[in-house]
Amino acid sequence: MKNLTLRQLRVFAEVARELSFVRAAERLHLTPPAVTMQVKELEEAMGLLLFDRQGRKVSLTTAGEYFLVYARRVLATLRDAEVAMARLRHLDTGRLSIGMVATAKYFVPRLLVRFRDEHPGVETQLRVGANREELVRLLEAGDVDLAIMGRPPRELVCRAEAFAAHPHVFVAPPGHPILQSGHPPLSALAHYPMLVREPASGTRALMDRFFQDHRIEARIAMEMPSNETIKQAVMAGMGLSFLSLHTIGLELQAGVLELVHVENSPVIRTWNVVHLQSRVLSPSAEAFRYFILEEGEHHLAAHDRPWLEQAARTDPRRPG
Repeated sequence: MKNLTLRQLRVFAEVARELSFVRAAERLHLTPPAVTMQVKELEEAMGLLLFDRQGRKVSLTTAGEYFLVYARRVLATLRDAEVAMARLRHLDTGRLSIGMVATAKYFVPRLLVRFRDEHPGVETQLRVGANREELVRLLEAGDVDLAIMGRPPRELVCRAEAFAAHPHVFVAPPGHPILQSGHPPLSALAHYPMLVREPASGTRALMDRFFQDHRIEARIAMEMPSNETIKQAVMAGMGLSFLSLHTIGLELQAGVLELVHVENSPVIRTWNVVHLQSRVLSPSAEAFRYFILEEGEHHLAAHDRPWLEQAARTDPRRPG
């Protein structure tokens, strides 16, 4: 144990995360033999096997699972020490890793460009979780400094700060029969197939809760793993869908998707910037946190306003 190195710990943690020596080597910019050698030296120092290797399949042993907990603690403590030293130097430089759910990729990059104009010394990395569950895992593992998401994770001790409204709407292809109703009741949706995100998605959870609250059973025709796939399917006439308004601005502008002004919609939730309370934020992460709290609402409101105003004009029963 006395001869362990930080390099070995970093390599071990990356292989444990990827469960692949090749992918870990790619992420660490090392060769696979170099990664294998580091793990072998670590196992020899420990006197225990940390990985089971069966061909290309790699899994953690019981000893590896235990050791991973401590390795992550050591690496997290080292990152906190680096942050503390950076604070003492008053540097507005360093690395910033931002995680986000897939829906946020439609606006976070534009905000990030503006942030980098003000902080050119900050090196940024974006990590997109396929869904909410994957982003929570990235946050829990310390792979991202901040996460942009809707519903904050209850399973983690986090600080979550709302910075903007997040409207969700029902959409249809142009010429769909439901558009002739003007402002149909929610029950009208039960007659048409719905194309929806997978259960692990925050958008799906919100849609399910919306239908449950109004005691309507959705006619789910197909689950799809991405907003882009759903949009293409709706445009092709396969069904209706429920999506974040942030994901469909270009399609609405081009007239290839139409808003379905269902009663009690849009469904408004909030965007949150989230970080683990146990992590000390770096100066660059603190700067981005302040930036998005100050600028995020204005940026998204300007994007959403034309479509929300259209919905308000269409629905005389919805308060303005």
